[in-house]
Amino acid sequence: MKNCITMFQRSFKEFTDVRSLTITSIFIAVSMIIEKFTINLPLFKINFAFLAIAVIGMLCGPAVGFVAGMVCDIVGFIANPTGGFMLVFTLIAGLQGLIYGCLLYYKQDKFSLFGLNETLSLCIRAVIARILDVGLINLLLNTFFVVQLGLVPNKTFSMLLQAKLVKNLLEMVVDFPMLLALLPAALLAYRRIMSGRTAVQ
Repeated sequence: MKNCITMFQRSFKEFTDVRSLTITSIFIAVSMIIEKFTINLPLFKINFAFLAIAVIGMLCGPAVGFVAGMVCDIVGFIANPTGGFMLVFTLIAGLQGLIYGCLLYYKQDKFSLFGLNETLSLCIRAVIARILDVGLINLLLNTFFVVQLGLVPNKTFSMLLQAKLVKNLLEMVVDFPMLLALLPAALLAYRRIMSGRTAVQ
C-alpha cells in the first residue's frame, strides 16, 4: 500500500516536470495520428492508440497516464469524429492509462520482478497490462456501457461480448509484438537522452 501511494506521489510530481509534460504531449500527438488510421466496423473499432498510452504510463506513471488517457480519447474523437462524444468513455480511457501507469512506471522499482532482468520483467508487466486493458476496458466496461446506452440496437451484452472477444483475441496477436518492441526501445531512448542532458549540465 505504501509503495502504491509513493508511486502516485511520484507520478503527480511529473505534472511539474517540463520534460514529462513534453513527452506526454508528443505521445498524445502520436495517438492522434494513430487514430487517423482507425478502422471502424459495425460493432467496434480497431486502432493501436494504446501504444502511446502505454509509453506515457511507463515514463510518467499512473496519474499522468490517467489524464493522458482521457486527453487521448478527446483528441482521438476530434481527429476521427464518428458517433457522439460521451464522457463515460473518456473516463474509461483514463482507466486504460491508469493500468499501464500502475504496471509499467519505471521509476517505481526499475522493473524488478521475481529477480528477473529488467527487459524480461518489463515484457511480463507489459503483457499483464495489455491483458488487463483488453479484459477490463475493451471487453467488460466498454461493452457494458455500449449496451446500457443503447448504442448498438438489438444486441445483448453476451452477444456483443462474444463478437468483441474474437476480435480482441485476434488483435492481441499483433498487439503483443508491437508492445514488446516499442516499450524497451522507448525506455532506452529516454534514458540515453536524459543521461546526455545530465552530462551536458
